[in-house]
Amino acid sequence: MPYTALADAVLALHFGVVVFVVGGLLVIPFGHALGWLWVCSWRFRLLHVLAIAFISGQAWLGQLCPLTHLEFWLRRQAGVASQEGQSFIQHWLERWLYVDAPLWALALAYTVFGLLVAAAWWRYPPRYPPRYPTRYPPRA
Repeated sequence: MPYTALADAVLALHFGVVVFVVGGLLVIPFGHALGWLWVCSWRFRLLHVLAIAFISGQAWLGQLCPLTHLEFWLRRQAGVASQEGQSFIQHWLERWLYVDAPLWALALAYTVFGLLVAAAWWRYPPRYPPRYPTRYPPRA
């Protein structure tokens, strides 16, 4: 079974979640200013808030992310326990994802980030339907 490839896929998914959470907060004020309708979407905003709430909660409970557990399990199944057998994806994405810090510091950082997400929710609330005019003519 290609455990290493599956572990790399889980790592890429994990990186995608981080990009969604961090990038989501960055795009909200810009999207509001530019009138991007999807930034006002309840679905996007609710998924964004739930993601950071889950991440913060996991950290405060002293738990690692389930994706981290799954990736490490897959790597153990592949027999890759050292850094020597790293794939290109693993080498670069782990540099961006995993920080050598105590869990309480990460929990605090995630909580501060979550407060920023809550502030963005208050400052740029989701709307349905959005109050912005569309840039395209309505569908017939």
